[in-house]
Amino acid sequence: MAKKFLIFTIMAYTLATGAAQSKAPANDGQFVYSADKFADLEVLRYQVPGFKTLPLNQKKLIYFLSQAALEGRDILFDQNNKYNLTIRKTLEAIYLTYPDKGSEDFKKLETYLKRVWFSNGIHHHYATDKFYPEFSKEFFTKAVQATDSRHLPLYAYNDSKEQLLQKIIPVMFDTTLYTKRVNQAEGEDLIVSSANNYYENVTEKEVDEFYNAMRDSNDETPVSYGLNSKLIKEDGKIYEKRWKVGGMYSAAIEKITYWLEKAATVAENEQQKAVINSLIDYYKTGDLKTFDEYSILWVKDLHSRVDFVNGFIETYGDPLGMKASWESIVNFKNEEATKRTEIISGNAQWFEDHSPVDNRFKKKEVKGVSAKVITAAMLGGDCFPPTPIGINLPNSNWIRQMHGSKSVTIENITDAYDKASKGNGFREEFAWSQTEIDLLNNYIFTTDNIHTDLHECLGHGSGQLLPSVSPDALRAYGATIEEARADLFGLYYEADEKLVELGLLPNKEAYKAEYYSYMMNGLMTQLMRIELGNNIEESHMRNRQLIARWVLENGAKDNVVELRKKEGKTYVVINDYQKMRTLIGNLLAEIQRIKSEGDFEAAKKLVETYAVKVDAELHKEVKERYAKLHLAPYKGFINPIYEPVYDSNGQITDIQIRYDENYTQQMLRYAKEHSHLKVAN
Repeated sequence: MAKKFLIFTIMAYTLATGAAQSKAPANDGQFVYSADKFADLEVLRYQVPGFKTLPLNQKKLIYFLSQAALEGRDILFDQNNKYNLTIRKTLEAIYLTYPDKGSEDFKKLETYLKRVWFSNGIHHHYATDKFYPEFSKEFFTKAVQATDSRHLPLYAYNDSKEQLLQKIIPVMFDTTLYTKRVNQAEGEDLIVSSANNYYENVTEKEVDEFYNAMRDSNDETPVSYGLNSKLIKEDGKIYEKRWKVGGMYSAAIEKITYWLEKAATVAENEQQKAVINSLIDYYKTGDLKTFDEYSILWVKDLHSRVDFVNGFIETYGDPLGMKASWESIVNFKNEEATKRTEIISGNAQWFEDHSPVDNRFKKKEVKGVSAKVITAAMLGGDCFPPTPIGINLPNSNWIRQMHGSKSVTIENITDAYDKASKGNGFREEFAWSQTEIDLLNNYIFTTDNIHTDLHECLGHGSGQLLPSVSPDALRAYGATIEEARADLFGLYYEADEKLVELGLLPNKEAYKAEYYSYMMNGLMTQLMRIELGNNIEESHMRNRQLIARWVLENGAKDNVVELRKKEGKTYVVINDYQKMRTLIGNLLAEIQRIKSEGDFEAAKKLVETYAVKVDAELHKEVKERYAKLHLAPYKGFINPIYEPVYDSNGQITDIQIRYDENYTQQMLRYAKEHSHLKVAN
């Protein structure tokens, strides 16, 4: 697994009441970061510094790759639930044509539509629970009936509004239907109980049997079985429906490959051109061996300034961690900031050798670890609107071990978070004392970026599986364990004097900001994102609570960390930072052992003991305190607009960039320009 998301509890932003849409960036040069606020969400803009000074060919390359990044948007909607496209397009039709836009019901429909856009479907992007309309079934029925049939997606429902309503009203309103996009609850059939569209009419047992029959324990370079297909049982037969040209999602994939082919004509060098052409071949064939060949070419392309991710990559949306969601990010290297990640990657062997894990699980020779700081130029699919701040790819263990990996920190995204958060009162409310507030104010932007660098560059790239261990041996617990492993690696080394020696941290005290931030978030403040009474489901949140709760419990004898009351409020207090680092090292050693040996039972025990259950009383307190700050716990982004400039011969002479679109404008434009799939796929 390879994405790191920002811990929003430190970088949270003020949620002003009453403002539905912000103005576009001002003409006086003052960039307006906030684009919209609704429900528990805030949408931001990000700047693309340095784009205007790029050579024309690199601008064109970014433009073509950006168009490819937008063409797969509908794929993700459909992957998240098979009714998402129908619901989204129905809501958009109502939004554009309903006559009474001032009514309270219409405003509630608008908010619901914005949530659907943000989450790429009807399930919360992070918690994966279904969110429900605040308007009534009666209003929705009336709105559909009042909408011109030409605007509604009726072609999948025999051109009948009644049949359309009969199909989607239960999906939207029924509290017992499609309740979780990704279910990881122990003891349940994770496939049957998950609402994603990766499987149809099959059970978890049938999925296991289908893919286990394909695996060869002697194959040292296995493909990622099931990565790019939907598994279906029809008339008693189970088969895969591949996502490729001529297969499932073909209409969108054909558009993606069209833009990739144009990108290949302006590639920076022959190696990058080979990478793009290999990805095109993969999209056309659906062959997972070709995907591995593409991944190896991609990881070895270290000289191109412009880079991209495009395809079926991450498997967080599948409770078994096999099927991949579609995503894309287009970027170019931040040359100055990359100097720090080059220092880290250049010392990768030192970090591996000095890791506190058992020598059996260490890489004797760390190969091909590259890291850079990037400027995101376009976000798409599962990177949009919610956006990672760091990525490490490829995910294939054997490719990582034999050919290396690429790690990136997306600094213009973290910069946007930082610039948008000023004086919101969060630290004053949740930090124990002025000492901790000063630590956070002085160091957290630096330490957060360094932790991301370490997490992506070295954490995910460290260690090795024993030869006989299957990459998916930990099943539903694999994502949590992998994210915990990478986080622990970063935390352990953030406190090492080596980072000060290398010039990555300003002094020996700076790491304490990251330790305090992490424990405060893992023990308390991330609970603001969970509904009262619910357990933790999302892998990154599970990982953070696992680490924090384990450290709290195992350091109790020496009072390393405690939850202390002051004026009726609970706070995190770290009494011994160095002993906390020792505990982090011990947990890292155990989690690496679990990963390397494929110890499913140990993974299950660790996750179920520390990562899932929530302290109900503390949860209630955190929610109440957070509510008084009027902050939005979740953030995402809209993209800039790229516009080609043509000469009289139709040749592109420049690519201009604008930031003046608001959230609704962008979502409706994307729906019009980049919507190629049928509503039923």
